[in-house]
Amino acid sequence: LMTMMPNTFFYKRKSYDIRDMAKWAYNKKFTHLVVLGQNKKNKECDQMLICHLPQGPTALLKISSVKHSKSIKGHGSSSFHLPEIILNRFSTRLGHRVGRLLGSMYSHNPEFHGRNVVTFHNQRDFIFVRHHRYIFADKYTKTRLQELGPRFTMKPKWIMAGSFDPQHGEYEWILKRKEMETSKRKFFL
Repeated sequence: LMTMMPNTFFYKRKSYDIRDMAKWAYNKKFTHLVVLGQNKKNKECDQMLICHLPQGPTALLKISSVKHSKSIKGHGSSSFHLPEIILNRFSTRLGHRVGRLLGSMYSHNPEFHGRNVVTFHNQRDFIFVRHHRYIFADKYTKTRLQELGPRFTMKPKWIMAGSFDPQHGEYEWILKRKEMETSKRKFFL
């Protein structure tokens, strides 16, 4: 994940509260806090909390279908250039909100000579995340894609208006599976 997002730092959570971590990250001039949740059974990442500092929004996303770079056939190695961002099919009001949150995690000045692309593709309220490098094959007339990885799928669980505050925070949207997932034709993103 750190190869997909340049200018990121990894710190172990230990037993710190997320609100304390958000205050510490804001004091250190970070723009976002990303906390990964781990499944206790098989020790794999199964959720991601993204908090835009200092005013929010905050989103909790379920992660599934994780495929690491090493297990992708013909994968390339990532360079540390700032990637281009593609936000695809975030068409509703909520989709615009989620798309802006995901897009704000990256620099708005991509380095085009690195040819790195991170794609967030929304389809049926699932967000497919891919990391590619495009290669010019025939004197700038044809291109090829080489996947760099990792590859995974996200589904929003809830979106909070402000910074992370589970007790007093204002939830903009919460996925209620029994009520909301009854129709296969209605989508929220």
